Amino acid sequence: MPTMQRSRTIAADPRTIWEVIEDPHHLPRWWPKLERVEGVSADRWTEVYLTRKGKPVRMDFRLRESSQLWRRVWEQELAGTPFQRVLSESVTVLRIEPEGQGTRVTIERQQQLRGYSRTGGWMLRRATRKKLDEALAGLQRICA
Repeated sequence: MPTMQRSRTIAADPRTIWEVIEDPHHLPRWWPKLERVEGVSADRWTEVYLTRKGKPVRMDFRLRESSQLWRRVWEQELAGTPFQRVLSESVTVLRIEPEGQGTRVTIERQQQLRGYSRTGGWMLRRATRKKLDEALAGLQRICA
């Protein structure tokens, strides 16, 4: 499965960053282009993005793992969605660890393209790297 990973050291305490990343309600503050989050429960939520024409696009996610102050893993629920035609799996792993006076934040996105979509893997990797860099910049903006 192709994996994209980006890291950044943020001048903030790990607890401050953890409080932001553990609550899906905070995602629109730091995740790129995310308009809002709906239906948040202990282990599920829906992210709502807007197309260029203003049409909402919903993506459902499930929390797979959460180890306080260390690691959080969530996956997009693809079955029965239009995304299922393109992806067979999409998992996000976020790790934090103290580093000097700050915190090293690493976001990893594991995505497996399905069928003919595999020919566009290079485009997906480029777009994913950009999204992860923007997410880290968003975390830095609100936590530092």
